[in-house]
Amino acid sequence: MGEMNSSQHVLPADWPAPENIRACTTLRTGGVSFNTFESWNLADHVADDADSVFKNRTILVDRLNIPTSPIWLQQVHGVNIFQVEPGVTKDLPTADGSYTDQKDLVCCVLTADCLPVLITNIQGSEVAAIHAGWRGLAKGVVEVALKQFNSKREDLLVWLGPAIGPEVFEVGEEVRSAFLCHDPDAHKAFMRSKNDTLLANIYQLARQRLQIAGVTRVFGGDYCTFTEDDKFFSYRRHAITGRMASLIWMQS
Repeated sequence: MGEMNSSQHVLPADWPAPENIRACTTLRTGGVSFNTFESWNLADHVADDADSVFKNRTILVDRLNIPTSPIWLQQVHGVNIFQVEPGVTKDLPTADGSYTDQKDLVCCVLTADCLPVLITNIQGSEVAAIHAGWRGLAKGVVEVALKQFNSKREDLLVWLGPAIGPEVFEVGEEVRSAFLCHDPDAHKAFMRSKNDTLLANIYQLARQRLQIAGVTRVFGGDYCTFTEDDKFFSYRRHAITGRMASLIWMQS
């Protein structure tokens, strides 16, 4: 990605995106929240102090030199993708992703174990941010987002941001069944733990869905929000906790 006015409190997307693309995930550090929300919580729906969240979002805009305030979504583990256009001021659209082909408009999703998926094309003329928990992923949120793009699938680049890792993501049999209905090879993304619990690899599941859709240039997927508690918020680790933001935009 191109130059960004960031710091150690941000994880830049590690992918060969065009120079005009800005993409990253925030870490949990570098904000003003306290206790279980310590310290850079960017969600206003998790019972954190409202003033702290406002300050944290102000820090976000300043720290990343964001051209316009991000479009914050009301995420519901669904498949709706909100199209961000100039002049859009809709408050909390209900969606689990956003897309734009306009410069300086910021797509953004919040996560704390679920998988953030950032997408652009090699021309740097389209971007999207997706919130992909296992429910949304199984329902097809990634595929719906891909349909927003005018680019050829082989021209798309995807970065998988930090999510819960495959060694600790315990799920029920209904989760495996939901993915097997779409792709029999999804069984490869599940394994049994030493305690005979079922573990899911959400990174692998996302890669499988992307490959079936014709997208093969996929990067990231190297972190675990649950075990790396010094860097990330994790809902599985603490039910009352903050959220990181994953953002992408085209710099003019």
